[in-house]
Amino acid sequence: MTSYSRLRHVAYGLLGMPLAMSALPIYVQVPAYYTGSLGLALGGTGWVLFLARLIDTVQDPWLGRCIDRLDGRGLSLWLIAGAAILALAFWGVWLPPDPVRASSAALLAWLAGMLIIAYVAHSMLNIAYMSWGARLAQHADGLLGAAAMRELAGLLGAVIAGAIPSLILAGNSAAGSNIDSQLCVYGGAFALLLGVSLMALLYAAPPWRKIAGGVIGWRASMASMKSNIGFRRLLLPFFLNAVSMAIPVTLALFFINDRLQLPQYAGVFLGGYFLASACALPLWVIAAKRLGVLKTWRIGILLAIAAFGCTILLGPGDVWGYTAVCVVAGFALGADLSLPPVLLATMIEKDESTAAYYGVWTLLGKLSLAIAGLTLPLLALLGYQPGAAAGISLTWVYAIVPCAFKLAALLLLKFVHAPTDGRVSSLSQITSTDPQESTS
Repeated sequence: MTSYSRLRHVAYGLLGMPLAMSALPIYVQVPAYYTGSLGLALGGTGWVLFLARLIDTVQDPWLGRCIDRLDGRGLSLWLIAGAAILALAFWGVWLPPDPVRASSAALLAWLAGMLIIAYVAHSMLNIAYMSWGARLAQHADGLLGAAAMRELAGLLGAVIAGAIPSLILAGNSAAGSNIDSQLCVYGGAFALLLGVSLMALLYAAPPWRKIAGGVIGWRASMASMKSNIGFRRLLLPFFLNAVSMAIPVTLALFFINDRLQLPQYAGVFLGGYFLASACALPLWVIAAKRLGVLKTWRIGILLAIAAFGCTILLGPGDVWGYTAVCVVAGFALGADLSLPPVLLATMIEKDESTAAYYGVWTLLGKLSLAIAGLTLPLLALLGYQPGAAAGISLTWVYAIVPCAFKLAALLLLKFVHAPTDGRVSSLSQITSTDPQESTS
């Protein structure tokens, strides 16, 4: 790959940073912020997260079809509109107006509204972005390089979003106005980064390639996906693995604050988790080229099970033990984030509607997050309340349940096979489990 190609892939990948920043607070920070700092009930917050995400899931296949119909100018306007809406919703999630904060019902309604708006805008950007990346590939290394840049930027964004809000909230717990002013600056910085990265995508990345011959009808598109055996077999293990990722992300701050009783280290733990993922990403890319994407992903899942399984041994004050869990689990996260989209791309025929596939893909990812939201009312039923010392039930829901989902996904992956019928041309070489073939 030439240096010019690398720069163009960097321009493509940069948008992954603000997209990750706008996802992480919703999955990790916002539930703890609204229940701990703003006083919402745990069960009500969990149901809002679930219902808002459930409403959001139905739109993704339709958005994918809309994106497939866009030419270059239409896609630019689509992305700009999505970015503007996302920037406003991001600010609104963090800074509900004072009259809204005075009523629990109004605050719940505000949270639901802001989440739905943020989800719609994020989907507008993310589905187009993933589809754009799938169309970059002229050969396997091109796809893998673009995906690596996207996920690396995303992980860096996750590190930033994991550390900054935690530091703001932990350092200013007694000064509400100071929290608001700092969160306002944080929201403005996010909007600026989103605008700069979007301009890089539109003006410096490899161009968007509209599907030749137009977009096939919805029924034909569904029939095409249904006939794609590899795609169908990949969906269930991907979904189960996504649930296994979403549950710990949703409960991480509760576990850190109330089980480990180390809220002052929350930003360090979350930042370290995603920083480990970013550092590990080049190693997963190298391994995928040698061993194949599918086999490498299996290794990553096993590593994650080992890491989270050890969490049941941790208790109050276990700084170094949980640090080790964050580093190992973060290392495994690099495989979970970067390899499944590449595996999916190898299963899409050259002239098929890539956005339609990624619409279904993101729908399952969002459904997994909706299900993870239900862990909050489940914990409320088990007697857990934020701010109080947590018992073993939080540990089981946080770590052991996700391990069970990961194990089920791992077992189902044995029925998934990389394309071998020539439909994906040279992409098949990086999914081979034969090292000799993957490096040929």
